[in-house]
Amino acid sequence: MLREDTALMRENTALIREHPALSEPVAALPSPGGVGMRVAVVAETFLPAVNGVVNSVLRLVDHLAVRGHDPVVVAPSGSGYESRCGAWVDVATVPSMRLPGYRELSVARPAGDLTEVLAELAPDVVHLASPAVLGLAAARAARTLGVPSVAVFQTDLAAYAERYRLLGGPGAAWRYLRSVHETADLTLAPSTTTLAMLARHGIGPVTLWPRGVDLDQFAPWHCDPRLRRELAPNGELLVGVVARLAVEKRLELLAPLSELPGVRLVVVGDGPQRRQLARRLPRARFLGRLGGAELGAVVASLDLFVHPGADETFCQAVQEGLAAGVPALVAASGGPLDLVRHGQNGWLWAGDDPHLLAAMVAGLRDDPASLRAAAARARPSVEERTWGRIGDELIGHLQHVRTRAHTH
Repeated sequence: MLREDTALMRENTALIREHPALSEPVAALPSPGGVGMRVAVVAETFLPAVNGVVNSVLRLVDHLAVRGHDPVVVAPSGSGYESRCGAWVDVATVPSMRLPGYRELSVARPAGDLTEVLAELAPDVVHLASPAVLGLAAARAARTLGVPSVAVFQTDLAAYAERYRLLGGPGAAWRYLRSVHETADLTLAPSTTTLAMLARHGIGPVTLWPRGVDLDQFAPWHCDPRLRRELAPNGELLVGVVARLAVEKRLELLAPLSELPGVRLVVVGDGPQRRQLARRLPRARFLGRLGGAELGAVVASLDLFVHPGADETFCQAVQEGLAAGVPALVAASGGPLDLVRHGQNGWLWAGDDPHLLAAMVAGLRDDPASLRAAAARARPSVEERTWGRIGDELIGHLQHVRTRAHTH
């Protein structure tokens, strides 16, 4: 069932080695008790795509291998690759299609049956990364085969349905999400806001599982004075955002901010709205999609990180900015509420008024002492959220559902 494609294997391995989600390789450690689990990690998107789900999957797979477990990825794209810890990871691909508006993104075709695929892979537990179409098929197949599964809620499909005016709207999206998560044995929520939202919509059992951050890739000492001089040649306040350039990120609300005197806006990322945003933000500097050390240097060189998205279930980019010692100014909504403490390591922007957001930035431009104080508190606020610690928490959840399945 595994597709053999030598060229794609080499491409995937190269992407892994340079991927922004990964840092230095670590030596493999034995799993507790010396007995590892076979874990099928089901991803709605995978390499060569670059997004938050792919980043999390790469991190999880590498950590499972480090801890002596045996991960295999099930996805609509990609092929086998060598993880950062040196373990070989097989990728079982399923029939896929291109998503309208995201031609570069492969997603699973609807109505697929994964029972045969999972039966051949013979996992001890199934991990559903941000399940939707492929996740539902995998959850049903796992239930049929008597294999326990854990579902990670990472993408607010209901908010997407409303913002993109999809058929059926948020109500249909929540009905679909309930059908997915009711089939899994446990749902993991990335933030307290998301956990409460899931509970309100009748999804459970659910528990909190946040995201880790790479403290080596994102660190204050990666600040590059030469890069700062290039991006802010007259010593302007350097404000930046790292995001997918799509409607749900609401980046057009940065327009008044980008026009402020003494402020330079930097936009990192790519996506279907790039051309429209370039027209809406003519004074902003668009750097495209960056990764690895290059991304770490840009983020650490900022004075202020902004993110206007209101539908973030976690917002990894904000956490990475904080790890780099950069205070954040974010919409007071969703996952960032767990990360940003107003007046401490950043500031919360309430409402949708872009002029209020610009006024807050102007105030910070004129108050460098407050910026410096928040910058000093930024990294300490997230430095305990290592990927190793978060990965071990996830392994604990996987082991828990597996043990519970064996005792019932």
